Amino acid sequence: MAGIVRALGRWLTEAVPRGRVAAFRTLVYLFVVGDLLLFTPWVRDHATVPGALYQPLFVGRLLPLPTPSPELVSVVFWLLLALAALAATGRAPRVLGWSIFLLYFEWMIIAMSYGKVDHDRFGLLVALAVLPTAGRARHGDPTRTEAGGWALRVTQIAVVCTYFLAAWAKLRFGGVEWLTGSVLARAIIRRGTELADVIAQVPGLLIAAQFGIMAFEILSPVVFLLNERWRNRAVAFFYSFHVVTFATITISFAPHLVAMASFLALERVRPIVWVRRRLRRTDGRKGTAEPAPDQLADPAGGAP
Repeated sequence: MAGIVRALGRWLTEAVPRGRVAAFRTLVYLFVVGDLLLFTPWVRDHATVPGALYQPLFVGRLLPLPTPSPELVSVVFWLLLALAALAATGRAPRVLGWSIFLLYFEWMIIAMSYGKVDHDRFGLLVALAVLPTAGRARHGDPTRTEAGGWALRVTQIAVVCTYFLAAWAKLRFGGVEWLTGSVLARAIIRRGTELADVIAQVPGLLIAAQFGIMAFEILSPVVFLLNERWRNRAVAFFYSFHVVTFATITISFAPHLVAMASFLALERVRPIVWVRRRLRRTDGRKGTAEPAPDQLADPAGGAP
């Protein structure tokens, strides 16, 4: 038993380059900014909704959290926007990190306490909760950190739990009949694209897709048993699954996709370095001046 515990501890805290933690942190906090401005700006409308319609989630009743008001929503929005933009630079990772987690947590309570709860934000919330524990990290730093490895591993577990628990919820509320029902057909009728209309015309394909979705979600924990090469392929399949989902029934899992980047070697992606190299090459070409016509003349005085 002690050996199993030690092995589990090593797996949970497997060291990763600090550059990977820094890149993931920047990605997550930039997404928070984009989320406020692009994906969930509608949450601000809850400031003017009558308080009687506010039905807080369990955690909102347990704490308890205040009923959203115009002042509360505005303060949370502007503070979260400013702090997330600042935290994306890597400054004060603990102070800013914990502040952003608490503010975004409240933002989600305000968003999801009016009858609609999205399960695609679980991994992102976990990432925001554990990133402050990773400490300081600089882009491109190859030094390995167990604290950063733990933060990424916990986020990965949350991502996989999102799939596995989704399958459990389907079987719990829909039963085995979910597999042979008209779930995808109803989704296509409600919000399907032209591509989905083409797919729906193939006999039996939607039922086969439902079996495939269930198998994929139940088997998702297998990703942790794969070596790095096959794990990358599995994660690529995860991403392709969501691409197809959006292309057919326009359901976006953007927060989940950001959290899933915890599986990737993000330290290899350094756009600022790439831009600097490109600028250096451009400046180098500009610095090589064309020779003047008189410099091309023959030393003996002949014509060029």
